Amino acid sequence: MRLAAIDVGSNSVHMLIADVSRDGHIEVVDRVKEMVRLGRKSFTTGRLTEESMDLAVRALMNFRHLLQVRRVHRMRAVATSAVREASNRTAFIRRIRKETGLAVEVISGNEEARLIFQAARHALGLEGGPHLLVDVGGGSVELVLVKDGRRLWMHSVKLGAARLAERYLTDDPPTAAQRKRLTRHLENEIGDLMRQARDAKAVRAIGTSGTINTLVAMARAARGEELGRLHGASASAAEVTHLARQLCAANAALRAELPGMDAKRSDLMPAAAMLADFVLRKAGVGDLTACTWALREGLLLGLVRNTSGRTSTDARRRSVTMLARRFCGANRHGQQVARLSLKLFDETALVLGLPAESRELLEYAALLHDVGHAIDHDRHNRHSYYLIKNTELLGFDPVEIEVIAQAARGHRKQAPSLDSPELRTLTAGRRRVVRGLAAILRVADALDRSHFGVVRKIDIRYAPGRLVIELGAQRDRADLELWTGERRVDLLSKLLDRRVVLRQ
Repeated sequence: MRLAAIDVGSNSVHMLIADVSRDGHIEVVDRVKEMVRLGRKSFTTGRLTEESMDLAVRALMNFRHLLQVRRVHRMRAVATSAVREASNRTAFIRRIRKETGLAVEVISGNEEARLIFQAARHALGLEGGPHLLVDVGGGSVELVLVKDGRRLWMHSVKLGAARLAERYLTDDPPTAAQRKRLTRHLENEIGDLMRQARDAKAVRAIGTSGTINTLVAMARAARGEELGRLHGASASAAEVTHLARQLCAANAALRAELPGMDAKRSDLMPAAAMLADFVLRKAGVGDLTACTWALREGLLLGLVRNTSGRTSTDARRRSVTMLARRFCGANRHGQQVARLSLKLFDETALVLGLPAESRELLEYAALLHDVGHAIDHDRHNRHSYYLIKNTELLGFDPVEIEVIAQAARGHRKQAPSLDSPELRTLTAGRRRVVRGLAAILRVADALDRSHFGVVRKIDIRYAPGRLVIELGAQRDRADLELWTGERRVDLLSKLLDRRVVLRQ
């Protein structure tokens, strides 16, 4: 189904159009955002300004046209903090309906938090924990404590970045007295909630808003990293504390020039950084992880759920399966290579020094190793690397995605060496994992060279100076696999420090 979600927020009006499968896979068709600042002055006056309402209606008129052009089947439009608190909200909603034909629903803070939670759980799984979800909007902050995918508590608090900046950080840069007043206000409003998160032993904070994404992007830029994909990337509590001090010490012009800064948000970032720093310190969590799924994705999932009755919660496997299906169809070869890879892993991981958690990453690398064929045959391993790195895979952190992509890239031709520049973004330990996974994947891929699944099983045994792999297949049918496999065992043999022998 082609669905759309519109979020009339306190800072911006956003629309997301996507093709959404019944199991909740979202393939983005279009995104559009207009900065209208409905929250400007409204948090102190209690009324939306005529200027901001004019900008919002104009943006929504364009959104309506785009909905028609994109042939959207169903949509849901909601308004959040700035609109729900404004005394003239009814007149504004009626004007939108009259001039654009769009029915905008004003949702409560709890409904906003619920939708954000649903999106984050779908995107990250949220197993284990507890995890503290933090969505910093313009007018409100939604806080959800989650353990094993279930909400322990959920709150919406009037602490949005625009509200805090307007009420407390009125100078540019803000004075020490203003920062002290804001910190005191945060303690009064959410200090007890953060202590509850600390007592529950929250393991990390997950941010689901543009200001959080900007903080994480700034932390990565300060480390000299390429910004790239933000979903799953993290900033440490120490980095957030440093950024909060840096942002509060700079004026607007200097803030806009800081590496990683979204210039359109620069006026809100001191308040957002102080809030994030307060949350991390008081909750006692060491990292802030960016989640690019939030309210709009939650709206789309709600539309799907209303139709199909359920969605899957296995974000990692679901997103890998959908990416493989997109570029490899039924992907029988990938499934066969994954099956053989896991058998090889189980028999060699101890000798190769591969951690148990890398088994899952190997399976995903095997399922995705041939997606690059959709671009080019001769260099498809490099194209597979690019697609894995740059297509949205949910539930993984950036290092896990890099390991999967590098292992897939190493499945043919020359595998990268430990000191290869191709692996420079990884630690020495992760480089060894990539080499080990690539060595296994090279052999498993060779053992399905015909793509006909002729190798039904493999038996592996160790002998003096050798690793013997017995192929279970019909007589003479695995000749091509034997021939190719003998040319692909070099890296595995080197890492095992023994000869690898294939037999039928």
